[in-house]
Amino acid sequence: MQLATPFTRMKSSFIREILAAAQDPDVISLAGGLPDEKTFPVELLKPTIDQLTSDLNLFQYGPTQGYGQLVGHLNKRYQLPEHHKLLVTTGSQQGLDLIARAFINPGDKVVLEAPSYLGAMQVLNFVQADIVPIAQNVEGPDLNVLEQCFVRHQPKLFYAVPDFHNPTGLSWPLATRQAVAKLCLRYQVTFVEDAPYRPLRFTGDTLPMVSSFCPDQALVLRSFSKIASPGMRVGAVSGPGHWIDPLIKVKQGADLHSSLPIQAMLLGLLEHPGFEQHVANVCQLYRGRYAVLHNALKHLETFGCFTQPIEGGMFVWLTLPECDTFTLAKTLLDQGVATVPSDVFYSGQKGVSALRLNFTNSSPESLKEAVDRMADVIKLL
Repeated sequence: MQLATPFTRMKSSFIREILAAAQDPDVISLAGGLPDEKTFPVELLKPTIDQLTSDLNLFQYGPTQGYGQLVGHLNKRYQLPEHHKLLVTTGSQQGLDLIARAFINPGDKVVLEAPSYLGAMQVLNFVQADIVPIAQNVEGPDLNVLEQCFVRHQPKLFYAVPDFHNPTGLSWPLATRQAVAKLCLRYQVTFVEDAPYRPLRFTGDTLPMVSSFCPDQALVLRSFSKIASPGMRVGAVSGPGHWIDPLIKVKQGADLHSSLPIQAMLLGLLEHPGFEQHVANVCQLYRGRYAVLHNALKHLETFGCFTQPIEGGMFVWLTLPECDTFTLAKTLLDQGVATVPSDVFYSGQKGVSALRLNFTNSSPESLKEAVDRMADVIKLL
Protein backbone atom coordinates (compact mmCIF):
# COMPACT_ATOMS: atom_id res chain seq x y z
CA MET A 1 0.00 0.00 0.00
CA GLN A 2 1.37 3.41 -0.99
CA LEU A 3 2.04 5.98 1.73
CA ALA A 4 -0.03 9.15 1.84
CA THR A 5 1.69 12.23 0.45
CA PRO A 6 1.73 14.13 3.79
CA PHE A 7 3.48 11.20 5.46
CA THR A 8 6.33 11.37 2.97
CA ARG A 9 7.01 14.91 4.18
CA MET A 10 7.54 13.76 7.76
CA LYS A 11 11.04 13.42 9.15
CA SER A 12 12.03 11.31 12.12
CA SER A 13 12.63 13.26 15.30
CA PHE A 14 16.38 13.69 15.75
CA ILE A 15 15.75 14.20 19.45
CA ARG A 16 13.98 10.84 19.75
CA GLU A 17 16.90 9.19 17.99
CA ILE A 18 19.36 10.88 20.33
CA LEU A 19 17.35 9.81 23.37
CA ALA A 20 17.48 6.20 22.21
CA ALA A 21 21.28 6.39 21.97
CA ALA A 22 21.43 8.13 25.35
CA GLN A 23 20.04 5.05 27.13
CA ASP A 24 23.65 3.90 27.50
CA PRO A 25 24.41 4.28 31.25
CA ASP A 26 27.77 5.84 30.38
CA VAL A 27 26.08 8.69 28.49
CA ILE A 28 25.06 11.88 30.30
CA SER A 29 21.95 13.06 28.50
CA LEU A 30 21.34 16.79 28.18
CA ALA A 31 19.23 16.11 25.09
CA GLY A 32 15.62 15.46 26.09
CA GLY A 33 13.20 17.76 27.82
CA LEU A 34 12.72 15.25 30.61
CA PRO A 35 11.54 16.18 34.09
CA ASP A 36 13.38 14.53 36.95
CA GLU A 37 11.46 11.40 37.97
CA LYS A 38 11.96 12.35 41.62
CA THR A 39 9.62 15.30 41.03
CA PHE A 40 6.67 13.11 40.06
CA PRO A 41 4.01 13.78 42.74
CA VAL A 42 3.26 10.13 43.46
CA GLU A 43 2.34 10.71 47.11
CA LEU A 44 -0.08 13.49 46.19
CA LEU A 45 -1.70 11.27 43.58
CA LYS A 46 -2.22 8.26 45.86
CA PRO A 47 -5.47 9.46 47.54
CA THR A 48 -7.15 9.98 44.16
CA ILE A 49 -5.79 6.73 42.74
CA ASP A 50 -7.21 4.85 45.75
CA GLN A 51 -10.65 6.36 45.11
CA LEU A 52 -10.82 5.77 41.35
CA THR A 53 -12.63 2.46 41.56
CA SER A 54 -15.44 4.04 43.58
CA ASP A 55 -16.65 5.85 40.45
CA LEU A 56 -17.26 3.33 37.68
CA ASN A 57 -18.33 6.13 35.31
CA LEU A 58 -14.63 6.96 34.97
CA PHE A 59 -14.14 3.62 33.24
CA GLN A 60 -16.91 4.22 30.71
CA TYR A 61 -16.77 6.27 27.50
CA GLY A 62 -16.83 9.98 28.27
CA PRO A 63 -17.32 13.40 26.66
CA THR A 64 -14.79 14.42 24.02
CA GLN A 65 -14.29 17.84 25.60
CA GLY A 66 -13.00 16.22 28.77
CA TYR A 67 -13.95 15.07 32.26
CA GLY A 68 -16.54 17.63 33.31
CA GLN A 69 -15.13 18.31 36.77
CA LEU A 70 -11.63 18.82 35.38
CA VAL A 71 -12.88 21.13 32.63
CA GLY A 72 -14.74 23.20 35.22
CA HIS A 73 -11.69 23.36 37.48
CA LEU A 74 -9.44 24.51 34.62
CA ASN A 75 -11.95 27.12 33.48
CA LYS A 76 -11.74 28.67 36.95
CA ARG A 77 -7.99 28.18 37.34
CA TYR A 78 -7.30 30.02 34.08
CA GLN A 79 -10.18 32.50 34.52
CA LEU A 80 -11.49 31.88 31.03
CA PRO A 81 -14.14 34.28 29.67
CA GLU A 82 -17.65 32.84 29.42
CA HIS A 83 -17.52 32.69 25.62
CA HIS A 84 -14.28 30.70 25.69
CA LYS A 85 -14.00 26.92 25.90
CA LEU A 86 -11.34 24.47 27.03
CA LEU A 87 -10.66 21.07 25.51
CA VAL A 88 -8.67 18.43 27.40
CA THR A 89 -6.15 16.78 25.09
CA THR A 90 -3.78 13.85 25.18
CA GLY A 91 -0.79 16.07 25.87
CA SER A 92 -0.53 19.62 24.54
CA GLN A 93 1.09 18.14 21.42
CA GLN A 94 -2.31 16.77 20.46
CA GLY A 95 -3.79 20.23 20.90
CA LEU A 96 -1.36 21.60 18.34
CA ASP A 97 -2.13 18.70 15.99
CA LEU A 98 -5.87 19.36 16.30
CA ILE A 99 -5.39 23.06 15.50
CA ALA A 100 -3.34 22.21 12.43
CA ARG A 101 -5.83 19.65 11.14
CA ALA A 102 -8.86 21.83 11.79
CA PHE A 103 -7.57 25.13 10.42
CA ILE A 104 -4.58 24.67 8.10
CA ASN A 105 -4.94 23.94 4.39
CA PRO A 106 -1.94 22.90 2.27
CA GLY A 107 0.00 26.05 1.44
CA ASP A 108 -1.43 28.20 4.23
CA LYS A 109 1.19 30.51 5.72
CA VAL A 110 2.13 29.88 9.35
CA VAL A 111 4.74 32.00 11.16
CA LEU A 112 7.18 30.33 13.52
CA GLU A 113 10.07 31.68 15.53
CA ALA A 114 13.50 30.68 14.28
CA PRO A 115 14.66 28.60 16.04
CA SER A 116 11.39 26.92 16.97
CA TYR A 117 9.98 23.89 18.75
CA LEU A 118 10.71 20.81 16.65
CA GLY A 119 7.33 19.21 17.41
CA ALA A 120 5.50 22.21 15.97
CA MET A 121 7.45 22.00 12.74
CA GLN A 122 6.64 18.29 12.44
CA VAL A 123 2.90 18.90 12.90
CA LEU A 124 2.81 21.80 10.45
CA ASN A 125 4.84 19.99 7.84
CA PHE A 126 2.42 17.07 8.00
CA VAL A 127 -0.53 19.29 7.08
CA GLN A 128 1.63 20.87 4.36
CA ALA A 129 1.66 24.37 5.83
CA ASP A 130 4.02 26.94 4.35
CA ILE A 131 6.22 27.79 7.34
CA VAL A 132 7.52 31.36 7.45
CA PRO A 133 10.41 31.64 9.96
CA ILE A 134 10.97 34.82 11.97
CA ALA A 135 14.36 35.31 13.56
CA GLN A 136 14.31 36.11 17.25
CA ASN A 137 16.64 37.91 19.58
CA VAL A 138 16.88 38.00 23.37
CA GLU A 139 13.57 39.90 23.51
CA GLY A 140 11.64 37.61 21.17
CA PRO A 141 10.79 38.15 17.52
CA ASP A 142 12.05 41.22 15.67
CA LEU A 143 8.85 43.26 15.75
CA ASN A 144 9.56 45.22 12.56
CA VAL A 145 10.29 42.03 10.64
CA LEU A 146 7.21 40.40 12.14
CA GLU A 147 4.95 43.22 10.98
CA GLN A 148 6.46 43.11 7.51
CA CYS A 149 5.85 39.38 7.48
CA PHE A 150 2.19 39.84 8.46
CA VAL A 151 1.73 42.43 5.70
CA ARG A 152 3.50 40.43 3.00
CA HIS A 153 2.37 36.87 3.76
CA GLN A 154 -0.99 37.39 5.49
CA PRO A 155 -0.42 34.26 7.62
CA LYS A 156 -3.23 32.36 9.25
CA LEU A 157 -1.33 31.62 12.48
CA PHE A 158 1.67 32.75 14.49
CA TYR A 159 2.86 29.95 16.77
CA ALA A 160 5.28 30.82 19.59
CA VAL A 161 6.54 29.82 23.05
CA PRO A 162 6.89 33.16 24.90
CA ASP A 163 7.70 31.67 28.33
CA PHE A 164 11.03 29.81 28.61
CA HIS A 165 11.20 29.12 24.91
CA ASN A 166 12.08 25.73 23.50
CA PRO A 167 14.91 25.58 22.47
CA THR A 168 16.51 28.86 23.68
CA GLY A 169 15.04 29.07 27.20
CA LEU A 170 14.39 32.81 26.79
CA SER A 171 11.18 34.69 27.69
CA TRP A 172 9.56 37.67 26.01
CA PRO A 173 9.51 40.91 28.03
CA LEU A 174 6.22 42.67 28.65
CA ALA A 175 6.67 45.17 25.82
CA THR A 176 7.17 42.39 23.27
CA ARG A 177 4.09 40.54 24.52
CA GLN A 178 1.93 43.63 24.16
CA ALA A 179 3.37 44.52 20.76
CA VAL A 180 2.88 41.02 19.32
CA ALA A 181 -0.72 40.94 20.54
CA LYS A 182 -1.34 44.33 18.96
CA LEU A 183 0.06 43.14 15.63
CA CYS A 184 -2.05 39.99 15.70
CA LEU A 185 -5.17 42.08 16.30
CA ARG A 186 -4.27 44.62 13.62
CA TYR A 187 -3.59 42.03 10.93
CA GLN A 188 -6.08 39.39 12.10
CA VAL A 189 -3.45 36.71 12.66
CA THR A 190 -4.38 34.06 15.20
CA PHE A 191 -1.76 33.77 17.92
CA VAL A 192 -1.13 30.21 19.14
CA GLU A 193 0.54 30.51 22.53
CA ASP A 194 2.26 27.34 23.69
CA ALA A 195 2.88 27.50 27.45
CA PRO A 196 4.21 24.12 28.63
CA TYR A 197 7.03 25.62 30.71
CA ARG A 198 5.20 28.61 32.17
CA PRO A 199 4.78 27.06 35.68
CA LEU A 200 8.54 26.44 35.90
CA ARG A 201 9.63 29.98 36.78
CA PHE A 202 12.38 29.97 39.39
CA THR A 203 13.40 33.64 39.36
CA GLY A 204 12.00 36.98 38.20
CA ASP A 205 8.41 38.19 37.97
CA THR A 206 5.60 36.30 36.27
CA LEU A 207 4.42 38.23 33.22
CA PRO A 208 0.95 38.23 31.62
CA MET A 209 0.44 35.79 28.81
CA VAL A 210 0.49 37.25 25.31
CA SER A 211 -3.02 35.90 24.79
CA SER A 212 -4.27 38.03 27.68
CA PHE A 213 -3.79 41.08 25.43
CA CYS A 214 -5.66 39.50 22.48
CA PRO A 215 -7.92 36.85 24.07
CA ASP A 216 -10.31 36.57 21.13
CA GLN A 217 -7.47 36.34 18.61
CA ALA A 218 -5.57 33.54 20.36
CA LEU A 219 -5.52 29.85 21.18
CA VAL A 220 -3.57 28.69 24.23
CA LEU A 221 -1.86 25.32 24.65
CA ARG A 222 -1.07 24.09 28.15
CA SER A 223 0.67 20.97 29.43
CA PHE A 224 0.76 19.17 32.76
CA SER A 225 3.72 16.99 31.78
CA LYS A 226 6.25 19.22 33.51
CA ILE A 227 4.43 19.60 36.84
CA ALA A 228 2.64 16.23 37.04
CA SER A 229 4.28 13.65 34.78
CA PRO A 230 4.77 13.21 31.03
CA GLY A 231 3.37 9.69 31.20
CA MET A 232 -0.07 10.99 32.22
CA ARG A 233 -0.31 12.66 28.78
CA VAL A 234 -2.73 15.43 29.74
CA GLY A 235 -2.81 18.85 28.15
CA ALA A 236 -5.42 21.44 27.24
CA VAL A 237 -6.22 23.94 24.53
CA SER A 238 -8.45 26.93 25.16
CA GLY A 239 -9.78 29.90 23.25
CA PRO A 240 -12.96 31.34 21.75
CA GLY A 241 -15.68 28.71 21.71
CA HIS A 242 -16.23 28.90 17.95
CA TRP A 243 -12.56 27.90 17.47
CA ILE A 244 -12.60 25.12 20.08
CA ASP A 245 -15.75 23.44 18.69
CA PRO A 246 -13.97 22.35 15.47
CA LEU A 247 -11.12 20.94 17.56
CA ILE A 248 -13.62 18.86 19.55
CA LYS A 249 -15.00 17.51 16.28
CA VAL A 250 -11.54 16.55 15.02
CA LYS A 251 -10.67 14.92 18.36
CA GLN A 252 -13.82 12.82 18.14
CA GLY A 253 -12.42 11.25 15.00
CA ALA A 254 -8.94 10.92 16.47
CA ASP A 255 -9.45 9.20 19.82
CA LEU A 256 -13.01 9.90 21.05
CA HIS A 257 -11.67 11.37 24.29
CA SER A 258 -8.62 11.38 26.53
CA SER A 259 -8.39 8.89 29.40
CA LEU A 260 -11.01 9.66 32.05
CA PRO A 261 -9.19 7.94 34.97
CA ILE A 262 -6.05 9.95 34.19
CA GLN A 263 -8.07 13.17 34.00
CA ALA A 264 -9.59 12.38 37.39
CA MET A 265 -6.09 11.77 38.77
CA LEU A 266 -4.95 15.16 37.48
CA LEU A 267 -7.97 16.88 39.04
CA GLY A 268 -7.18 15.27 42.39
CA LEU A 269 -3.60 16.49 42.10
CA LEU A 270 -4.58 20.06 41.20
CA GLU A 271 -7.04 20.20 44.12
CA HIS A 272 -4.62 18.66 46.63
CA PRO A 273 -3.61 21.18 49.34
CA GLY A 274 0.04 20.27 48.76
CA PHE A 275 0.04 20.91 45.01
CA GLU A 276 1.30 24.51 45.03
CA GLN A 277 4.15 23.56 47.36
CA HIS A 278 4.96 20.67 45.02
CA VAL A 279 5.35 23.10 42.10
CA ALA A 280 7.49 25.39 44.26
CA ASN A 281 9.72 22.46 45.17
CA VAL A 282 10.16 21.51 41.53
CA CYS A 283 11.13 25.07 40.63
CA GLN A 284 13.61 25.20 43.50
CA LEU A 285 15.24 21.96 42.39
CA TYR A 286 15.56 23.15 38.81
CA ARG A 287 16.86 26.52 39.89
CA GLY A 288 19.77 24.83 41.61
CA ARG A 289 20.56 22.63 38.64
CA TYR A 290 20.39 25.54 36.24
CA ALA A 291 22.84 27.47 38.42
CA VAL A 292 25.30 24.56 38.32
CA LEU A 293 25.11 24.26 34.54
CA HIS A 294 25.24 28.02 33.96
CA ASN A 295 28.36 28.38 36.09
CA ALA A 296 30.03 25.39 34.44
CA LEU A 297 29.33 26.71 30.96
CA LYS A 298 31.18 29.93 31.77
CA HIS A 299 34.39 27.90 31.38
CA LEU A 300 33.53 27.45 27.69
CA GLU A 301 33.53 31.18 27.00
CA THR A 302 37.26 31.03 26.28
CA PHE A 303 36.36 28.80 23.31
CA GLY A 304 33.82 31.30 21.94
CA CYS A 305 30.72 29.73 23.50
CA PHE A 306 28.06 31.78 25.27
CA THR A 307 24.64 31.49 26.90
CA GLN A 308 21.95 34.01 27.78
CA PRO A 309 20.65 33.80 31.39
CA ILE A 310 17.18 32.32 31.79
CA GLU A 311 14.53 32.67 34.49
CA GLY A 312 12.90 29.25 34.29
CA GLY A 313 12.02 26.33 32.09
CA MET A 314 14.19 23.39 31.16
CA PHE A 315 16.71 24.49 28.54
CA VAL A 316 19.90 26.45 27.97
CA TRP A 317 20.97 27.54 24.47
CA LEU A 318 24.74 27.38 24.07
CA THR A 319 25.93 29.36 21.04
CA LEU A 320 29.11 28.13 19.38
CA PRO A 321 31.71 29.22 16.86
CA GLU A 322 30.48 28.46 13.32
CA CYS A 323 30.45 24.68 12.87
CA ASP A 324 28.49 21.66 11.69
CA THR A 325 26.30 21.13 14.74
CA PHE A 326 25.15 17.65 13.66
CA THR A 327 28.75 16.48 13.46
CA LEU A 328 29.53 18.12 16.80
CA ALA A 329 26.54 16.45 18.48
CA LYS A 330 27.61 13.05 17.17
CA THR A 331 31.17 13.61 18.38
CA LEU A 332 29.90 14.65 21.81
CA LEU A 333 27.75 11.53 21.93
CA ASP A 334 30.84 9.44 21.27
CA GLN A 335 32.38 11.18 24.30
CA GLY A 336 29.39 10.31 26.46
CA VAL A 337 27.30 13.51 26.29
CA ALA A 338 23.96 13.70 24.46
CA THR A 339 22.95 17.16 23.19
CA VAL A 340 20.67 18.49 20.47
CA PRO A 341 22.20 20.43 17.55
CA SER A 342 20.64 23.76 16.64
CA ASP A 343 20.02 22.81 13.01
CA VAL A 344 17.00 20.66 13.91
CA PHE A 345 15.17 23.73 15.25
CA TYR A 346 15.25 25.64 11.96
CA SER A 347 12.87 25.10 9.07
CA GLY A 348 14.53 25.21 5.69
CA GLN A 349 17.29 27.66 6.56
CA LYS A 350 20.68 27.67 8.25
CA GLY A 351 20.54 29.02 11.77
CA VAL A 352 23.12 29.95 14.34
CA SER A 353 25.52 27.27 15.51
CA ALA A 354 24.35 26.20 18.95
CA LEU A 355 23.40 23.29 21.17
CA ARG A 356 20.24 22.91 23.24
CA LEU A 357 21.06 21.62 26.70
CA ASN A 358 18.55 20.26 29.21
CA PHE A 359 19.43 20.58 32.91
CA THR A 360 16.35 19.20 34.69
CA ASN A 361 17.10 15.49 34.51
CA SER A 362 20.78 15.37 35.52
CA SER A 363 22.43 15.59 38.90
CA PRO A 364 24.74 18.54 39.64
CA GLU A 365 27.71 16.19 39.44
CA SER A 366 26.61 14.90 36.05
CA LEU A 367 26.09 18.42 34.74
CA LYS A 368 29.64 19.40 35.70
CA GLU A 369 31.08 16.22 34.20
CA ALA A 370 29.11 16.77 30.99
CA VAL A 371 30.56 20.26 30.53
CA ASP A 372 34.09 18.93 31.18
CA ARG A 373 33.58 16.36 28.42
CA MET A 374 32.13 19.02 26.12
CA ALA A 375 35.15 21.26 26.71
CA ASP A 376 37.50 18.54 25.51
CA VAL A 377 35.64 18.46 22.18
CA ILE A 378 34.69 22.11 21.69
CA LYS A 379 38.22 23.40 22.28
CA LEU A 380 39.19 21.66 19.04
CA LEU A 381 36.61 23.53 16.92
